[in-house]
Amino acid sequence: MTDETLVSLRRDLHRKPEPAWREFYTTARIVEELESRVDLDELHVGRDAIAAEHRMGVPDEAELTAWYEQACEYDVDESVLESLDGGYTGAVAVLERGDGPTVGLRVDIDGLPRAEADDGDHAPVAEGFRSEHEGAMHACGHDAHATIGIGALEAVAESDFSGTLKVFFQPAEEVVGGGKSMAKSDHLQDVDHLLALHIGLDHPTGEVVAGIDGFLAVRHLEATFTGEPAHAGGHPEQGRNAVQAMATAVQNCYAIPRHSDGATRINAGVVEGGSAANVIPEEARIVAEVRGETTELMEYMHEKAERVFRSAAEMHDCEVETEIGAAAPSATSDQELVDIVADVADGVAGVENILERDELGGSEDATFLMREVQQNGGTACYVGVGTDHPGGHHTSTFDVDEESIGHGIEMVAGAIEEISRKQP
Repeated sequence: MTDETLVSLRRDLHRKPEPAWREFYTTARIVEELESRVDLDELHVGRDAIAAEHRMGVPDEAELTAWYEQACEYDVDESVLESLDGGYTGAVAVLERGDGPTVGLRVDIDGLPRAEADDGDHAPVAEGFRSEHEGAMHACGHDAHATIGIGALEAVAESDFSGTLKVFFQPAEEVVGGGKSMAKSDHLQDVDHLLALHIGLDHPTGEVVAGIDGFLAVRHLEATFTGEPAHAGGHPEQGRNAVQAMATAVQNCYAIPRHSDGATRINAGVVEGGSAANVIPEEARIVAEVRGETTELMEYMHEKAERVFRSAAEMHDCEVETEIGAAAPSATSDQELVDIVADVADGVAGVENILERDELGGSEDATFLMREVQQNGGTACYVGVGTDHPGGHHTSTFDVDEESIGHGIEMVAGAIEEISRKQP
């Protein structure tokens, strides 16, 4: 059974979702909860929690200001909010308990920029905790992740754990923009073993995946095509049609040959341009992403996409500028930690099925932290906590079975304690 106070916390976070780098209330609420529950040795907030120069996917100043001012209307510590101003969100909580390994736990905290369902069959509506921020919602369970992080930290603090525990409350996962800033912070450099987790992923309540693999490396791209305007009826020959160049690029991106070494992906998620039906459009843009089963395969897709953009622009006598956005590498869970998680999960009440491994089939910037720890000689593992969710991830009807929050806390806290004993 999930502690009622933690259910209440999760619902409060669900009511006030904040997208990437706008997690002002979320971070302040997490800090408030940590300080009331756990006697921490260190708590790093905002700029002190991240390597700010490695932030990716940061929105413009007007967007940040609007969300910051909204957070200031809530009853949270003003000094904490001030430390987050400018989009420097997130926190790192540190618990020191004598000699032993340094174990990290990474949980993400951002919401998504999409509207939540408002019909009575949706549990957050029926129970009174639907998003109060119209156009934003927790559609991927990060409210539950933050709650699990706090609950696990509290449980470990009350156990016989020996060593140091660091819990990374990471911003901006949904734009793969926050992981690198935490991976490159000083806080991760001495971590010996790292766990990261996700709830759901199409696994039901009572099922656990001890080690998730199959992370696709990802990179975001924005291509802006520039031509010359003209009257579409009177003098079409005087124009250079940027939308034509963009349309050619979109078609040819999907024609990029796939690679025999593994899975590759490309998607033009935003295509837009032009101003009126009778004007030859002078500007158009594509916002796209490329993915690969390995970082090298992602780079292959990126190189081919850039070539397509240039060729399409040249074909239609236009110019193109490409801006590289957020990115994340691939990663693999280490078997030593997979075994520990599976063993611990077997003793968690309510967990009825344990899968040793499964493929994510998507991307996650926890991979930055995982690879950093592994490259420093440590081990890392990404864990799946099953939950019944009525709608799929990123849909308006997504929700979590709150019973699974308790499963996640008990399993993760138990694994952290076991790691400290076994020192794999």
